[in-house]
Amino acid sequence: MAHDEIFAEPKPLPTDFRFDHKTAAVFDDMVSRSVPFYHEMQRMTADMAGDFAVDGTNLYDLGCSTGTTLIELAPVVSPGVRLIGIDSSEEMLAQAERRLAERPVTRPITLVRADLHDGLELENASVAIMTLTLQFVRPLYRERVIQAIYRGLNPQGCLILIEKVTVKDSFLNRLFIKYYYAMKRRNGYSEMEIAQKREALENVLIPYRLDENRDLIRAAGFRHIEVFFRWYNFCGLIAVK
Repeated sequence: MAHDEIFAEPKPLPTDFRFDHKTAAVFDDMVSRSVPFYHEMQRMTADMAGDFAVDGTNLYDLGCSTGTTLIELAPVVSPGVRLIGIDSSEEMLAQAERRLAERPVTRPITLVRADLHDGLELENASVAIMTLTLQFVRPLYRERVIQAIYRGLNPQGCLILIEKVTVKDSFLNRLFIKYYYAMKRRNGYSEMEIAQKREALENVLIPYRLDENRDLIRAAGFRHIEVFFRWYNFCGLIAVK
């Protein structure tokens, strides 16, 4: 696993965060050090997906990045379920292909390059997963994306959504951010790395509050919505059609 040092050197001008070849090369290290309980969230996702995935249907990982979720799902989900990963970054998909080839994954996994901003069509889906993906979709398009997921899910199908969130109370929001940056320091990131990445993500990652995400899901038609994970400013939701 390549070590994430993308923001280790000072940059003269801040630029927006991109899922390019530099990010793809270190992404697995980046998320494991930047996302609290990342691997536990992956395990929880696999647990739930395994129960909702139905033979003869499709399971979609939307924003599959380097394939971590698909690798976790492969031995857990029934072989009769087709696994499909979708991502807009060619470099991330290439890394996913390499990782899948290096591991003992014996089932076929389909990787598709597509941008959620351009529209989304799911077919015969029993599970849709968005792990830290919706926060990168421009707010104007989020309602359309969730509606498309709802339409593509079969009855009793589920959406598993993990997001970075904000909270309405500004005091608590600042506290949660402080605790989050403390976690990143414990995982070896310097103050400069934290600050430069924050600037790079400012116009790219736009988090919603938990209630805003819940309202978005409910408005699409989902009726059973529950939080399955919460750590300060990170939250996991499961919604059943």
